[in-house]
Amino acid sequence: MSIPVALTIAGSDSGGGAGIQADLKTFQAFGVFGTSALTAITAQNTRGVSAVHAVPADIVREQVHAVASDFDVRACKTGMLATRELVRLVGEVIREENLENYVLDPVMVATSGDRLLDSNAETAILEDLLPLCTIVTPNLDEAAILAGFSVANESDMHKAAVTLVSRGARAVLVKGGHLEHGQVVDVFYDGADFTLFRKEKIVTTNTHGTGCTLSAGIAAGLALGHSLDIAVGTALAYVDRAIRAAPGLGHGNGPLNHFVDVANS
Repeated sequence: MSIPVALTIAGSDSGGGAGIQADLKTFQAFGVFGTSALTAITAQNTRGVSAVHAVPADIVREQVHAVASDFDVRACKTGMLATRELVRLVGEVIREENLENYVLDPVMVATSGDRLLDSNAETAILEDLLPLCTIVTPNLDEAAILAGFSVANESDMHKAAVTLVSRGARAVLVKGGHLEHGQVVDVFYDGADFTLFRKEKIVTTNTHGTGCTLSAGIAAGLALGHSLDIAVGTALAYVDRAIRAAPGLGHGNGPLNHFVDVANS
């Protein structure tokens, strides 16, 4: 039996709820073999990030090369890239290794509010990564930074999605978890059509790692050969179930339950 392989290029979370740790747990839940390239080491738990150490760019390059030269990588995702140098390096190595089905999670700020990307790296994401991605998955704050205008409601989300496609992304999922009302709407735009995913908002603090888990779920779906719309819908449903079944660990923004069943999501 051939098991599809996916690659995550991201930072670590010592608390296990986000980053590389969440990505690998998600890949496993979807039945995908997970490989990784570590971009940063964080001292982190559910309460916040206390330290960040960026991995040298040449080591990141060698990690990706080691995986791509030996495995048939069917999808990849990026998460925390920390610095402008790493953003540009990752863009180079994705092109060099011809990595397909690339899911860009433009990680800029942690759930706790701690910044995870240097401000001078934002332009590099637009220039070096957006044109390479199959889909980009910003939350409202990230969409506003990348699109260049405030994103506060559903209409803004539509405009941001169109703007990001015009800037090079093949598709966009603008996540509406921070909308200030009782229903969550996520806006998916494939460059031609919009699909809206609506669900009731879950009142909880157990949301640590939701963005990482969602982007990893989309990458896993693409590695499995699913169409982009199916991969997005399945990943969103998985995250919803994982939040509802959160184990209540830690004393801050708790992690999701990555053990929930994907097949029934």
